[in-house]
Amino acid sequence: MQLKRLLVNSVSALLFAACAVSTSALAHADTIAWANWSSASSGNPGSATGTVGAINVSYSGQTSGLTNVPSWTPVSTFTGGVVGNAPPHTPTIQIEGGSALTETISFSSTVVDPIFAIWSLGQPGLPASFDFSSKSGQAFNILGGGPSTEFGGSALTSTGSVVHGNEGNGLVQFIGSFDTITFTTPNFENYYAFTVGYDATLTPGVPSTVPEPATVSLFGLGLAALPLVRRSLFRRP
Repeated sequence: MQLKRLLVNSVSALLFAACAVSTSALAHADTIAWANWSSASSGNPGSATGTVGAINVSYSGQTSGLTNVPSWTPVSTFTGGVVGNAPPHTPTIQIEGGSALTETISFSSTVVDPIFAIWSLGQPGLPASFDFSSKSGQAFNILGGGPSTEFGGSALTSTGSVVHGNEGNGLVQFIGSFDTITFTTPNFENYYAFTVGYDATLTPGVPSTVPEPATVSLFGLGLAALPLVRRSLFRRP
């Protein structure tokens, strides 16, 4: 009787540990490959080029060039959902908006569920927005959000296909496969910035984060032990 109880308890503990480890491995934020913007030309339209992972990326639209001001901190504002790492403190595209242009980000290869990071959109009493309705099929979710280190502020909001900010900061996760992202920025506001990235687990170009083989093996061992636990629990002493 004591041996049976010991066996049941041991197998149950093993099963619990396997499930806990496998769950922690699978329920995690992903690594985002963020754009490295290398050059820009200011104008209306202006342009910018760079790379993201192994993919070339370009921007055409209103811009004042590249800025190093956004630090993309605190990290909690620029992470959330599937996004496990904030953009790095590298050159970012600066815009002011107030243009009738349709602005476009283009990728040299198809990107799955791209991430659009926004810093300092609008200011108190002077809202600004990104309007993504210029192209159909650009469904998105708002992730993260909160104050920036530089100017404080709050999370982004959205209405339909429009993302709003009154000193807004945060992330937009598009849903689907994209070669381009298009938008307009109808409201002039003195200074805000954006960058883009993609989920490295979904888009080729950088190493993916996958469960370790040992974790998978442990989970399988726990599942294999289920029949033994059941027989031990219901067998007569």
